[in-house]
This record gives sequence, C-alpha cells and structure tokens, in this order.
Amino acid sequence: MSLAFETVMANDMADLGRLPPQLEAFAEQAELPPDVAMHIDIVLDELLVNTISYGYPDGRAGRISLRMQVDDDVTIVIEDDGDAFDPLSVDTPDLDADLKHRDIGGLGVHFVRSMMDSIDYQRVDGVNRLTLTKQLSRSGQHHDT
Repeated sequence: MSLAFETVMANDMADLGRLPPQLEAFAEQAELPPDVAMHIDIVLDELLVNTISYGYPDGRAGRISLRMQVDDDVTIVIEDDGDAFDPLSVDTPDLDADLKHRDIGGLGVHFVRSMMDSIDYQRVDGVNRLTLTKQLSRSGQHHDT
C-alpha cells in the first residue's frame, strides 16, 4: 500500500501550526509505528521552524512545500524558496564537550541526522530541496522457514 501527503505553506509560524493534526491523521492512516511517527514529527518541526526562522532573513514572503510518501519506507521532501542552506554542511556538535565550551547550534541538525536513515540536500533553480528517508521497522515480521 502506498500513501502520499502533500501540503504547501507560507513561511509563517501560524501557518505551520495547522500541520501537526494533518500529520497525525496521515500517520494514523498510513499505520506508521508510533516511534516512526514521533521521529518524523520531531524532524519536521525542527526543519520547518528553522526554515521559517532563518531562511528568509529579509522578511520576504516565502513558500514551503512538504511531500511525504509511505511505501516500504517513508520518504519526505521539503522544498523552500528561502536563502540557500545545506543542513548537511553543519558540523556534528561535540556532545562530549562541557556545555560552557560547546558551540551554539547544530544540535537540531544532529537530531535530524540521528532520527532519519538518509538525508540528501540539493539547491535547484533557487529552491532548497531536502529529501529524508526513514525505514520502517520489519522487526515484527518474522517468517518461519
């Protein structure tokens, strides 16, 4: 079974606020395991809040599209017309460093990397395109031979 979800929003926190109930309904319809749905929710919140907060520093209106496809895994594509930014270029934070000596930032991207199985960034025709994949667990599907 293949299911898809797609939405377009303004680069506005109020517009972002309508997304969680839609994602929750889609996760239920797609029968996503609760841990996968939670990881996707955390990742999307981190990425979309950062895009809205930092992708349009001049205050211009922008457009963010989100597509999610559920097949054997979950594929998420986020596109925005904000300033070019490759989240994969952010260094992994030194989690062992003392908090006083740790650089600010990068922790959200670290969470995204740790919760997704693959991430790809491209800048195409003035659009940031981030493609994320989360594999669905097959742990409950043992077959006797």
